[in-house]
Parts: sequence; structure tokens; C-alpha cells
Amino acid sequence: MEGQRWLPLEANPDVMNQFLRQLGLQPSWQFGDVYGMDPELLSLVPRPVCAVLLLFPVTDKYESFRMEEEAKIKSQGQEVNTDVYFMRQTIGNACGTIGLIHAVANNQGRLDFEPDSALKKFLMRSSSMSPEDKASFLEKDESIRVTHESSAQEGQTEAPSLDEKVDLHFIAFANIGGNLYELDGRKPFPIAHGKTTEDTFLEDATEVCQRFMARDPDELRFTVVALSKA
Repeated sequence: MEGQRWLPLEANPDVMNQFLRQLGLQPSWQFGDVYGMDPELLSLVPRPVCAVLLLFPVTDKYESFRMEEEAKIKSQGQEVNTDVYFMRQTIGNACGTIGLIHAVANNQGRLDFEPDSALKKFLMRSSSMSPEDKASFLEKDESIRVTHESSAQEGQTEAPSLDEKVDLHFIAFANIGGNLYELDGRKPFPIAHGKTTEDTFLEDATEVCQRFMARDPDELRFTVVALSKA
């Protein structure tokens, strides 16, 4: 991903909520931490949940799995709902913002925006574009870039320099038309993970997150956050 590089966004719900607020999303839904995957800890997450974000380490094991998965889908095909909003990532370290865009874009019917929301304008203008054109459109969007930069410096940990290699990556999960989709701008297409419902979405999404963890059992650098009704 040559070209633009942004500072990485911290996997901190407060930072994410502030970021979306600055872009004109009303706080009727809020991101919060998911402290664990067992039923007791999932029961602490406010419901309903409309999106889940996973931050995970990009390891050699993960990369070999990603290549196999891509080859398999290209040869076997998959059914993807035409309503899925999906974009590629062409900006270095922008995966946090792209994860947030995926979470919001695929839940616009539930979320409330300010009349002059920069994010709503971006989504409306880009909705019919290809995933690659959406990526180019984001490269030119100054309001989102400036908000990302200020939010990246708001976290509890010091933001790394622009040139520092970051091996952590954000992806989003959303329920679109009763199916669970993984939305990852490093992949050429959304990944369909089967049926889900509003009631089971959090459990279904975190079950997929657990597969990421199982692939790298020695890794501890996983963070899960959920977008819940406030």
C-alpha cells in the first residue's frame, strides 16, 4: 500500500465514538468493549448490537490462511448480498477508519446523522462506487482524514510515527440481510459467514473472532468492540 499513510487508530471505544461524533453521527449507538467471548461476558454487552470490530495481529499464519481463503472463494464462489457496502484499503494504517466506515455504512437505516454529517455525505456519494473507487474517494476526503489524524492522537497510548510498521489490523462484522459478513479492506471482497439474526449477531460474530484467535494461540493482541444501542 504505497502512497498515503495515516496514523493508526487505537482500539479504544471512546476514541471511536468521538471520531464518529466529529463526523456527524449522533450518539444513539455507541462502541463499547467486549471483555471476553464466554456467554457470561457477552451478556454484559448492551443489546441490540449492529456491528463488531476486531483488532488482530497480522502474522505469517494469518497471511497464509488469508491467501488460501481468497483462492478458495475465487474458485468456488460465494453469495454476497448486493446491499453490502464494501471498500478496499489503499491508505496505510487506515484500517481503523475503514472498519468504522464499514460498521456505519452497513447500518445506515438504524443510525442517526447530523444534517451536515461529513460521513453521511461520503456514504451517499460513494454508495454506488466499486470497492476500489470507494478507496480512491476516501484518499481525497479531507474531512475524514483530518478527523482520523486528530482521533489517532487522542488515545491512551502514544501514537506511533507514520513510518513505523504496524502489524495490527481492524476488520468489521455486520448483519446484512440476515447474513453475517466480514468486511476487510485488505481482502478483494466481503467474506460471507452464514446466517445470523439480530438476537444472535454478537454471538455469531464473536464465534468468527474466536477462529482468528485459535489460528494464533500464542498471540494475545486481540481486541473486540461492539456497536450497541445507547
